[in-house]
Amino acid sequence: MSDRQQFEFFLVRYVPDPVKDEFVNIGVLLRDAGHPETAELRFTKDWGRVRCVDPDADVAMLEATEAEMQRRLREDSGPLMKAIEDSFSHQLQMTQPKACLAENRAAEMDQLMRLYVEPRREKMRQALSGRQAIVRQMRTQFEHAHVWELMRKRIAAADYTRPGDTLKIDCGYKPNGVIRMFHAVSLEGDVELAKVLAFSAPALRTGMSRVENAELELTAIVEPLRNSNGELPTDADAAAQYRFGVETMEAQQIRVLTVNDLERVADTARRELRV
Repeated sequence: MSDRQQFEFFLVRYVPDPVKDEFVNIGVLLRDAGHPETAELRFTKDWGRVRCVDPDADVAMLEATEAEMQRRLREDSGPLMKAIEDSFSHQLQMTQPKACLAENRAAEMDQLMRLYVEPRREKMRQALSGRQAIVRQMRTQFEHAHVWELMRKRIAAADYTRPGDTLKIDCGYKPNGVIRMFHAVSLEGDVELAKVLAFSAPALRTGMSRVENAELELTAIVEPLRNSNGELPTDADAAAQYRFGVETMEAQQIRVLTVNDLERVADTARRELRV
């Protein structure tokens, strides 16, 4: 314990609309307690969570702010907080300092970033892995129905929303003036993918009407909540997260089906595409 040093840290928050009181932690400032000149600053390199709450976020500005703050911390001999406040825009806020004990600053900075700024990375990796499993099942069922080659794949949302939108819908087809699109969303690891799709749905729907002169039927394919034995998960938080993801998408008129429905979905596609 005697080898541990006392530090204090501040969280840097991005606040797109102060009235709504929504924020995303984007960075950490860490310093030896009582020694402002030792301060170290780090921002996230993954801006996905920022774009979820503010698709128009000026990431270049945030990165430039980080660089400017780091320069001031290295060179400015004036008060630390004054240097930081001068670098901040109205969309950036800093929490009150909190004390912590650590063996060294670098290891503590890594730990604080994992805890407060990028806590979902592992969950997102799990969700992406689960998503790929759903994509494979979708493709298998559509191939069995002999319609996979007739479908559009990796449909760029930017063609219908606005430049810079990185979302790509897994697949879709257009029968009788309606565009049916299908996107795999895993709810096991996280609900961020569900929130991204729900956020994008209204703009996609408007863009489809404008560009294709067609209505959009957007379907999310998820894993079942119940396991193979028909049992609900024992983890109440996981069940609540699953339902939240489903309800979030349904609130934006996204049809939510499970992989157990894929055979029926593929058969409908076969009939509509007259295979």
